[in-house]
Amino acid sequence: MRWRTILLRYYFFLVTCLLTALEAVPIDIDKTKVKHTQPVESAKIEAPDTGLYYDEYLKQVIDVLETDNHFREKLQKADIEEIKSGRLSKELDLVSHHVRTKLDELKRQEVARLRMLIKAKLDSHQDTGIDHHALLKQFDHLNHLNPEKFESTDLDMLIKAATSDLEHYDKTRHEEFKKYEMMKEHERREYLKTLNEEKRKEEESKFEEMKKKHENHPKVNHPGSKDQLKEVWEETDGLDPNDFDPKTFFKLHDVNSDGFLDEQELEALFTKELEKVYDPKNEEDDMVEMEEERLRMREHVMNEVDANKDRLVTLEEFLKATEKKEFLEPDGWETLDQQQFFTEEELKAYENLISLQENELKKKADELQKQKEELQRQHDQLEAQKLEYHQAVQQMEQKKLQQEIPPSGPGGELKFQPRM
Repeated sequence: MRWRTILLRYYFFLVTCLLTALEAVPIDIDKTKVKHTQPVESAKIEAPDTGLYYDEYLKQVIDVLETDNHFREKLQKADIEEIKSGRLSKELDLVSHHVRTKLDELKRQEVARLRMLIKAKLDSHQDTGIDHHALLKQFDHLNHLNPEKFESTDLDMLIKAATSDLEHYDKTRHEEFKKYEMMKEHERREYLKTLNEEKRKEEESKFEEMKKKHENHPKVNHPGSKDQLKEVWEETDGLDPNDFDPKTFFKLHDVNSDGFLDEQELEALFTKELEKVYDPKNEEDDMVEMEEERLRMREHVMNEVDANKDRLVTLEEFLKATEKKEFLEPDGWETLDQQQFFTEEELKAYENLISLQENELKKKADELQKQKEELQRQHDQLEAQKLEYHQAVQQMEQKKLQQEIPPSGPGGELKFQPRM
């Protein structure tokens, strides 16, 4: 259904459509132009993991809501703003008792899971006397004040939390990539410090040679431009470039036939361009950088084409974009090898942070080593005492035997030797 497509697609950035029964006008294709196309399966496609710590709970709630006819009909007509704003959460009061019961159970399971996580974390720090209920406040995807019942407030909080968290998804990925590049350069420089001058010059020369080799690649078409799409049309779709038709192109690459190009379907369009720059067999090509390049391409096209910012490209938005000057006469596309990811100041600050973290880890390691040594000392002391006690007992037994006193047991009882 359309509402499920919108909801899942918006909250699951890389999600594919879960249902294909859409109330959309079918798009006609000139089948004489399309060669070797395969029918798209209409089976349900599982949504990938979003990376959210409440990912499973979110998907389970959506699955349960989908079973209610009233709620599904309301959301079928909803737009992104209605879903994001939480206005539709009030419709939860009208769902069937069976659905509410299932949602209540899901919430109780989620609260129990969160409490278990809190307990495990606190136990690892040896904290005691903590109010676990109060700590549930830190989780903003559910109403902790009522851990037994799933209410409209819970649906509202879940939607808004997912919206907020996933809107920062790309930004977080960019930040992580920047840290990755700084760490790579930091490790390279640290390695150079271990070499003598001759070896260091050899490594620097090799580094520059690999860098130039990576930069020596064919021209990369501007993502989303006519040239780029025509290349996909010809090399991937096997069609005549002179017959390029945007409407047919859209239909071909709307893989699940839901009437939208989502982010995953868009990213698939850039594979040919990325292959010009990156080859997993080449030592100089970094596959982490390739995925960052793919992300940048997708973001750029979304910014240019996705007019209502719902992270879905409709046919109307797509066709309108093909009428722009940027589509026909785009600027050049700068690949990552033409950009600098960080400044020397940023690298220095990052290295200082790494140094602080390493010092903190070393301090903790030293403390653990001292604790280990102290425990070993106590163990050795106990073993020595045990040995000393054992020797003392043996000496007493020997004295008793010498004095012809029957040996006694551990409790002082007499131990009689059987006569031969």
